[in-house]
Amino acid sequence: MPNPIADPLVEGVDTDSQSRLVLLEATPEGVATVIINRADRRNAFDAEVISALREAFETLEGADGIRVVFVRGAGGTFSAGADLEWMRAAANQSEDENREDAMNMAVMLKHLHALPVLTVALVEGAAFGGGAGLAAACDMAIATADARFAFSEVRLGLVAATISPYVIAAIGPRRARALFALGRAFDAEAARGYGLVDEVVADSVALDAARDALAAEVTACAPGAMGEAKRLVDHVAGRPIDHALMWETAHRIARVRVSPEGREGIGAFFERRKASWAL
Repeated sequence: MPNPIADPLVEGVDTDSQSRLVLLEATPEGVATVIINRADRRNAFDAEVISALREAFETLEGADGIRVVFVRGAGGTFSAGADLEWMRAAANQSEDENREDAMNMAVMLKHLHALPVLTVALVEGAAFGGGAGLAAACDMAIATADARFAFSEVRLGLVAATISPYVIAAIGPRRARALFALGRAFDAEAARGYGLVDEVVADSVALDAARDALAAEVTACAPGAMGEAKRLVDHVAGRPIDHALMWETAHRIARVRVSPEGREGIGAFFERRKASWAL
């Protein structure tokens, strides 16, 4: 398992930000893991879990030396979605109170999506409702073959609202309409076909091996360039290829070519050596 995030080699991480509901760990190499630690409730979301996740992602935003963030659930389940007792209480609250509750979820997902490093969901067991949305908000998802997914909100008379921007970006509007409207469950292979999952592995042992291989792969990539690459996609997606976009993309590559990281990477390539960030 990763070392605690209190490791002094990972600078800028506040160890007081940890919660019993969400664990935040990191190795000296900058591999961070955010764990929903509520296995007795199948890692279901309530207001406290959402706040703890938001705090973890905010902490990682300001941490130096982080290269990749893995998100997973404790006890072999990613997340069963919304906690039933939390939903029961929400039904008795006002619309304004429910809006504030939902905004907390939306802000938490935005903090995850905006992290300037690669984010990867490690999905085992159930990833229902908000759990599937959490996976969609990551840059990648790896799932075990027995993982199950569903956007089951409609079966409770609800809609998958706050997670919808990330799910639609991952699987496309047509597929999202069908899955949101029917609320049916689907397996990991179907999730890969839809674009929600990138890789399916046999079991939890293979999931840990895939995590370790990806963490090693990330260390060959320039940290600043990875963040720039993510921002580039957000900036370009859905825009027409006109003069303004061509100028902006040319400006971006010109800026990174002359940056210290860009010069180091090109220099290392021609000098046949590892770049300074490579482990």
